[in-house]
Amino acid sequence: MFANLPETGQKRIVIIGAGFGGLALAQKLCKYDVQVVLIDKNNFHQFQPLFYQVAMAGLEPSSISFPLRKIFQHQKNIHIRITTVNAVDTSIKQLSTDIGVVNYDYLVLAMGSDTNYFGMENIMHHAMPMKSISEAIYLRNRVLQNFEEALSEPSEEERRGLMTMVVVGGGPTGVEVSGTLAEMRKVILPKDYPELDFKNMEIYLFQSSNGVLPGMSEQASEKGADYLNALGVTLRLGERVTDFDGKYVYTNKGDKIRTNNVVWAAGIKSNSIEGINSESYARNGRLKVNEINQVAGYEDIFAIGDIAEMVSEDYPRGHPQVAQPAIQQGRLLAKNLFQLIKGEETTPFEYKDLGSMATVGRNLAVVDLPFWRFQGLFAWLVWMFVHLMAILGMKNKLFVFTNWVWNYVTYDQSLRLIIKPKVRLGEKKETNIYSSTETK
Repeated sequence: MFANLPETGQKRIVIIGAGFGGLALAQKLCKYDVQVVLIDKNNFHQFQPLFYQVAMAGLEPSSISFPLRKIFQHQKNIHIRITTVNAVDTSIKQLSTDIGVVNYDYLVLAMGSDTNYFGMENIMHHAMPMKSISEAIYLRNRVLQNFEEALSEPSEEERRGLMTMVVVGGGPTGVEVSGTLAEMRKVILPKDYPELDFKNMEIYLFQSSNGVLPGMSEQASEKGADYLNALGVTLRLGERVTDFDGKYVYTNKGDKIRTNNVVWAAGIKSNSIEGINSESYARNGRLKVNEINQVAGYEDIFAIGDIAEMVSEDYPRGHPQVAQPAIQQGRLLAKNLFQLIKGEETTPFEYKDLGSMATVGRNLAVVDLPFWRFQGLFAWLVWMFVHLMAILGMKNKLFVFTNWVWNYVTYDQSLRLIIKPKVRLGEKKETNIYSSTETK
């Protein structure tokens, strides 16, 4: 069965994934005389840098999500299909999906990445990842539910375990989650749960290297650690979590920590698709691409963003797996694809590093720009402005800004809701509808 797509005589470019790279590519391609088919598991684009604020009850999920069909309402040459891609047959240029077969002239893989548990089965089953909106909602539900259960827990050890948080991974996500938890422990949670003693709520941040924010400057790393220490976060640097059975965290130094809550932000792995030659993959699981993002061994298949490894003198291990390389690659690939169709010369990709930043808490952030590094209140304002401008939709920008102002003025977050799925007859109560893996 073939998917119901119109035959227009235009070259058909199929994009798998509506993350930062796939969306940027689709928006640019719409301006050319080609047919664009955008495939994703979700009917919305997710703004990943603010997932942690959904998980920490600071923002509504809808504030950082934007419907794909609304983005392309006025574009006639794009067709959106919400489905799962199962495999590709490169010999006949066909995709196998849940809604049928999709033919392509050019295929772009922009499926992003997923959580990397490094083969640790217990952690995969018990820890809380944060690579999608649904996982962020699940994290919020579980943490808040644990506080509710702590109210009626007679055992002090069990109560401490329900309240204590362990965050694994000292990159921007781990730092931002830890800082937000520390501020909630100080200002918000004691008002909601006055019967609990928040001296029992410990917050640990584990990072296997000797400093937090390893992808940023030494100055940012040191300042980030200082901010976290001041907020009362216990930093466990140069130490790894090796196991978590749902009750206890075990480390490579033989320590054992009682907790029910492990937030896993320790690594990512690239998504893959069945049908691509194994020789096209690098050892780290990313697809090897040339300077125009063409996948090794194929002339009509391209990869951008997290799954693409473009090796250069400046980036011998490929570009960072963050939003900017994906966006820049997507925008240039749109131009290069049309040049290929016309038989013209293509333009090689050169990454322009716009800098990196992370927020730790109220008035606390670190910013590394190519020409300037700064921290503190001004960095925090810059962080807010950059992220606000990057969110799609004026309505979403307004909602996020309003929430931020309200939270800042009132020292409160008003979205501490435990939203449980309805359990149908015959289903187990512990069924988790939120922890599914989603396309970036």
